[in-house]
Amino acid sequence: MLCRACRSATTINKRKLMKKEERLRLAEFTINNCGDSIIFHNCRGEILNVNKTTCNILGYSEKELIGKTIQDINPTSNKKTWAKHWKALRKSKTLTFEDDHYTRSGEIIPIEVTANFIEFGEGEYAVGFARDISVRKRMEEEQKKAFEEIKRLREQLELENEYLYEEMAELQAFGRIIGTSHSLQNILKQIEMVSPTDANTLIMGESGTGKELIAHEIHTRSKRAQRPMIRVNCASIPRELYESEFFGHVKGAFTGAIKDRVGRFELANGGTLFLDEVGEIPLDLQSKLLRVLQEGTFEKVGNEKTIEVDVRVIAATNRDLKREVANGKFREDLYYRLNVFPLEVPALRERKEDIPVLANHFLELAKKNFNRPETKFTKNNLINLERYEWPGNVRELQNVIERAVITSQSGKLVFNLEKDLSQKKLTTPDRQTNSISKDKVLTFAEVKEFERENILAALEKSNWKIFGKYGAAELLDIPPTTLATRIQRMGLKKN
Repeated sequence: MLCRACRSATTINKRKLMKKEERLRLAEFTINNCGDSIIFHNCRGEILNVNKTTCNILGYSEKELIGKTIQDINPTSNKKTWAKHWKALRKSKTLTFEDDHYTRSGEIIPIEVTANFIEFGEGEYAVGFARDISVRKRMEEEQKKAFEEIKRLREQLELENEYLYEEMAELQAFGRIIGTSHSLQNILKQIEMVSPTDANTLIMGESGTGKELIAHEIHTRSKRAQRPMIRVNCASIPRELYESEFFGHVKGAFTGAIKDRVGRFELANGGTLFLDEVGEIPLDLQSKLLRVLQEGTFEKVGNEKTIEVDVRVIAATNRDLKREVANGKFREDLYYRLNVFPLEVPALRERKEDIPVLANHFLELAKKNFNRPETKFTKNNLINLERYEWPGNVRELQNVIERAVITSQSGKLVFNLEKDLSQKKLTTPDRQTNSISKDKVLTFAEVKEFERENILAALEKSNWKIFGKYGAAELLDIPPTTLATRIQRMGLKKN
C-alpha cells in the first residue's frame, strides 16, 4: 500500500500525463484539420507521415501516401533535382517555393510550399507545409489575360489613332471629291451603289487621280463607317516585312521583332482595309492575301494561333492588272477576288471642265495654309490650267497651285507651265526640233509617241536619274512615282 506522499506524487504524475496526452491530441487535431497540407519525410524524400488535409487534396489515404516518395507525387522532382533541393534546404534550413503535386487521378495541382529542415538524432528530416493555390493561379491567369487584352486594345487604339491622324491629314490636304463633269458624276453613282454592300472593290486609274479619296468615300457611306479604314501602301513595304505588315508578328518571331505587333488586317477588323498600289505585292505572297480574302483567317508571324477577322477590302492600282495576269505577274484568282466591283477613275485631262472648281478649291486651301489671303486667279491663269494635259492629274494640279501661291508676289500667280502653254505648241526636245503647227491635230498614237520621246529626252538629260534635284521627274514636273510607273509601262531602258 502506497504511502500518502507516494499517492500524492502518483496523482500529480497522472494529471501531468493526462495534460500531455490532451496537448498531443489537440496538436494532432490541429495538424489534421489544418488548412495546409503537412508532409513529414526523410532526406531521401520518403514520406513518413501526413495530415488529413494532404489526403483530401491528393485523393490518397494516409496508408497509401506513407511509403511513397516526394518524387511519386511531384512531376518536376527526380534524383538530380532532389539532391539539389536537399542541399539548399540543409544550408538555409527553410525554403519557400511554388511547385506542383499529382493527385491520385493524375491531375496536377499548383502548390506553395514552405519546407523546414529538422535534425533528429543522427537523422535528417523535413516537414513541408503546402497550400493549394489553384484558385489564386486561375485568378492570376485571368488577370494576366485581362491585362494582355487591355494592352492589346490600348495598342490597337493607339495605332488606329495614329493611322486615322495620318489619314485625316492627307484628306485635309487633298480635299473632297469635287467636280460636275459627266465622268465624275458617273463615278459618284457607282460609289453610291457599292458603298452599302461589303463587296470588294478595285479602283483603277493613273497616279494622282484621287483613288484613295474615292476609297474613303466608299467607306464613309458604308455600314462600317464607325470603324476605321486602314491604309496599306503596298509599294512602300520591304519585301521581307509584307507578312508582318499585313498579319502582325509576335515578339521574337524574327530579328528585330522586339515586341508583339498588330497587323493591318487585325487592325481593320470590323472596318475597311485599303490596299493602295495592290499590283506591287510580290507574286509569291499573293496566295497568303488570297487566303484571308477567301476564309477571313490568318496567323501572325511566329504564332500558330488562327485569328478570324471581318474586313472589307478596297484595292487601288495604276497598273493594268489584266495585263499583269496575262504576263504571269499577278494571280488570276486574286484579281477576280478583288475585282468584284471595278471602278475606273478618269484622268484629269478627261474631265477638264472640273479644273476651274478644283483649282479654286486648292487655291483657298493654299491661301489659308501659307497665309496669302490676297492671292487670286486671273482669267488667263484658269485658261492656261485648262489647256495643260496634267500628266500628274489632280495631285499635280494641287502641287502647281501651292508652289505658285508660295512664290507669288503682290497676289499675282505665276505658273512654271504658263510659258509653254501660251505658245500653244508641242516640241520634242533634241529628238524632234520642228514645232507642231497649232492647226495640226495629233492622233492618239502620235501623242503617245511624243510622250515617250519626251520622257526619254528628260531621262537622257538627267543621266537616267529619276528622283531628287535635277532628276527627270523634276524636269518633267511630275511626281517621281508617276514617272517610274510610266517608264515601266512603256518598257523604257537605258542603253
